[in-house]
Amino acid sequence: MGGTPMSTGPITGGSPSLELNRRAARIADAMATEADLLGIGVSTLDEHTRLLDCGLAARGGLEAGRRMAAACLGGAGKVELVPWSLEDVSLPGVVVWTDRPAIACLASQYAGWAVKPQGYYAMGSGPLRAIARVETELYEKLGYGEAADGPGVLVLETRTPPDDAVAAWLAQKSGVSAERLTLLFAPSASPAGGVQIAARVLETALHKLLQLGFDVNSVLSGFGSAPVPPVAGDDLHAIGRANDCVLYGGSVQLTVRGDDDQLSTLADRLPSSASGDYGLPFLDVFQRYGGDFYKVDPELFSPAEVVLTNAGSGRSFRAGSRTADVLRRSLIG
Repeated sequence: MGGTPMSTGPITGGSPSLELNRRAARIADAMATEADLLGIGVSTLDEHTRLLDCGLAARGGLEAGRRMAAACLGGAGKVELVPWSLEDVSLPGVVVWTDRPAIACLASQYAGWAVKPQGYYAMGSGPLRAIARVETELYEKLGYGEAADGPGVLVLETRTPPDDAVAAWLAQKSGVSAERLTLLFAPSASPAGGVQIAARVLETALHKLLQLGFDVNSVLSGFGSAPVPPVAGDDLHAIGRANDCVLYGGSVQLTVRGDDDQLSTLADRLPSSASGDYGLPFLDVFQRYGGDFYKVDPELFSPAEVVLTNAGSGRSFRAGSRTADVLRRSLIG
């Protein structure tokens, strides 16, 4: 493959390593041990990269998705399945919480790495990103990185299982040898895929804060909940449903350090309702822009309801609200 990895060590002067990849590898080890129960497929490529199929050829399921989401967070957050209801809409739900939100959600869970060796494309999320640090500006802001001296774990949302060429590309980019890599994958239109996407509800709030110029390292803890979408007939509709679950059903509470006036203003801009594209099912918005994802207002991608609590003053600032109307249109029928 040629070339050298982007990064091989932690950021000098940054946050101490939380060993996200080692934590995620332990989650993957337990998944492999219970593969039959979870309905996942475990295989090894010629270069000894481990693959965990959580919903493509394998049947997968809700628990596979829950653990997939936990691995995506690098083991630095918790994910649980719960009942969820709003008016007459009742669905399985997911709750996510962490006391290291910037690292768990942005350094690990955020799907920010375009995995694109020749003939392949998928968005990568999970803690291997914190080793490769291809998203240089993000990791500089977070002040976080991990060394390529142990396992590496990446989650792929895809309908094409990764092969040896993909593993070799990831190894070259990260500096983690192919035999130390574990790749988890599932399509959007699968039970596991639906859970792991809905579990990004907290991450969307952190990413929106980052876009608004707030220092995400000032977020002390985060708790989020969202409905899990029913499985759709294809990946496009699955992505639409999953986005709607966050945009119209997601709720996030953050404990932060900051100024009350700043947080009050920030709270008003944080929910999805602050976007001019708010109010329609995501698939309708997507199609209105001719299927060009990058034309959708980036401020749309955030939870429906947000509460910011100032750890200094004790004051809370709430904005947005969950709404069942769009969820009915998107998820039912």
